[in-house]
Amino acid sequence: MNLAKMMKQAQQMQADMQRVQESLSRTTVEAGVAGGKVTVTATGAGDVVRLKIDPAVVDPGDVGLLEDLVLSAVQQALAKGREAAAAEMSKVTGGLGLPGGFGM
Repeated sequence: MNLAKMMKQAQQMQADMQRVQESLSRTTVEAGVAGGKVTVTATGAGDVVRLKIDPAVVDPGDVGLLEDLVLSAVQQALAKGREAAAAEMSKVTGGLGLPGGFGM
């Protein structure tokens, strides 16, 4: 393979990765805990965009439980977003085994 062809392929991959990153910023995932009483929506780019809390889990005497539920829901939503991002990026890189976060 000649150098010019390799450079063209690299440029195409970079353009594809940018397109995927833009798409991921519009893709949302949701995670819920406590039977859906606390839900978090995040983007594939790792931004938390929505938090919903059912009033039934709001107990002024046990704020620690609510904090734990929110933290757990956020962690799960971000993990789902990372999974979606990895799946989309692997489509672009074709399993080249690029280091985690390459181009992200």
